[in-house]
Amino acid sequence: MATRRSVAACLWIPAILLICLVGGARSFYLPGVAPEDFQKGSELKVKVNKLTSTQTQLPYSYYSLPYCAPEKIVDNTENLGEVLRGDRIENSIYVFNMREPQRCKVACRKVLNAKDAKQFKEKIDDGYRVNMILDNLPLVLPLKRQDQESTTIYQHGFQVGFRAHYEGTTEERHFIHNHLHFTVKFHKDMSADTARIVGFEVKPASVKHEYEGEWSEHATLTTCNPHAQRFVTESDPPQEVEDNKEIIFTYDVDFEESPIKWASRWDTYLLMTDDQIHWFSIVNSLMIVLFLSGMVAMIMLRTLYRDISKYNQLETQEEAQEETGWKLVHGDVFRPPNNSDLLCVYAGTGVQFFGMILVTMIFAMLGFLSPSNRGGLMTAMLLLWAFMGLFAGYSSARMYKMFKGTEWKKITLKTAFMFPGVVFIIFFILNALIWGEKSSGAVPFGTMFALVFLWFGISVPLVFVGSYIGFKKPVIEDPVKTNKIPRQIPEQAWYMNPLFSILIGGILPFGAVFIELFFILTSIWLHQFYYIFGFLFIVFLILIVTCAEITIVLCYFQLCSEDYLWWWRSYLTSGSSALYLFLYATFYFFTKLEITKPVSGVLYFGHMLIVSYAFFVLTGTIGFYACFWFTRLIYSSVKID
Repeated sequence: MATRRSVAACLWIPAILLICLVGGARSFYLPGVAPEDFQKGSELKVKVNKLTSTQTQLPYSYYSLPYCAPEKIVDNTENLGEVLRGDRIENSIYVFNMREPQRCKVACRKVLNAKDAKQFKEKIDDGYRVNMILDNLPLVLPLKRQDQESTTIYQHGFQVGFRAHYEGTTEERHFIHNHLHFTVKFHKDMSADTARIVGFEVKPASVKHEYEGEWSEHATLTTCNPHAQRFVTESDPPQEVEDNKEIIFTYDVDFEESPIKWASRWDTYLLMTDDQIHWFSIVNSLMIVLFLSGMVAMIMLRTLYRDISKYNQLETQEEAQEETGWKLVHGDVFRPPNNSDLLCVYAGTGVQFFGMILVTMIFAMLGFLSPSNRGGLMTAMLLLWAFMGLFAGYSSARMYKMFKGTEWKKITLKTAFMFPGVVFIIFFILNALIWGEKSSGAVPFGTMFALVFLWFGISVPLVFVGSYIGFKKPVIEDPVKTNKIPRQIPEQAWYMNPLFSILIGGILPFGAVFIELFFILTSIWLHQFYYIFGFLFIVFLILIVTCAEITIVLCYFQLCSEDYLWWWRSYLTSGSSALYLFLYATFYFFTKLEITKPVSGVLYFGHMLIVSYAFFVLTGTIGFYACFWFTRLIYSSVKID
């Protein structure tokens, strides 16, 4: 089965590319996602997806629990992103007829053995939720907000069950949701007798069903009988999960006409009730940017202009010997740093990452990666990462040639393997842990092969092509000559200590994004939709400006204090924001999540380590290139004999 999924994932790769390139996008839906019209009485097939829990973060397939199953379970073809997310979409026993309500429909009867009862109890203890899909819409549980009676919020799926105790006792028992009341909302076409599905909701209930006589397929339930006008109510005794106890699974289906049109059907799922917080986040970030921009403008226009004018007016040798500030180190400022190869590799990887994020966000804002295209975001990011290898190779080779390097193939291999290699090792270890838990979140061997193919078959060759082109380009000339003997760096003030200035430099870029970061972490770890890419793009632009400006400011102060070792420090100054990101992720783990299992904790910190590492590479590269441009600009503006 894993191989079949992996083959499907491989086939999806060119398909997604084709979809992204062909056809005009609707404002919200990916091209190719067309509405389906249903006649009255048309068959509606509900699909089941994974069981999810915010407490364990380990998804399981629906049929890992002894639920009612059809005669033959058929897996849906899944794309690369869906497989990596742990989605397992399969057919189910729930089949409706369009606009034909049903009451007290029996799905099946199960008698639990000790193993089945134990599985149900474990999943109830861990707060697992059941996810289903109808016409590409996820099943939701509508709830009224406690603070706002008029606002309805939607939770994904419904809980497997709950724990409670009988009146007069303190011992907690496990109860299962065995009766589902589905509501299918539809928008009717006035010109034709067809309708489109615009909503799929559920109200689960636990009821101990009773029936007359011996059980058979045609047995009449006394607890739910439409002929006797007896329906399931909240006062019915609940169904307990115990060894050797029978459970009868039932469901109702209601159809409700809705004014919501098909094109807007996702709006209720993506209803953003906290947009004021996002605006506050952006205003907060803009304040930081304005403050930094003011400082940069002051340095560039006032101090630098004054410095350059003064340096260029020096006429006598005596005056020239009295040079101070950043001009003093002109003979050392472009001296290649220690571990220059590694700097080239990280700068190239950062360019690759920057390109991937930028293009992904543009596609997301255009509506190509909406939640209706499950797994599309992750698939697009992986593909773009592979294709951006061209820019990684080009930028690292150009930098390497500037540092007078000659072995371009060596630097190419490092660029192609260092960052992806570290991430792949962490990912492989985490995947092994998920395998150990028998979770559907474990990536099958075939999909792992598809990922390795993306890396070795597409990314690595493109890095080589980029490096070859970059190395063939003329070398980047320094604006000033480098002295043969390095200048001694004077003793620095305590506040110019490299470690101190690096740690200070990371605070502002992190401050510009941390509020938006909260929503991103919530969408990932609390299984909520995130589709405010417009806000995210603004925050991303603010992050770029903040990283560039804080690095330029600190680089200027460093050069003024006659310390010319700016190469690595410029990368680490803005890159240190990743440290604050990881610390914030740790704070989020202990304050917002209810993870109890050690494996789940390791998974969380393993994934956040990968995210922080990627953030380090991205922000470090932005800061480094800003500083690189700044130093070349100021040293090319002064006359040096």
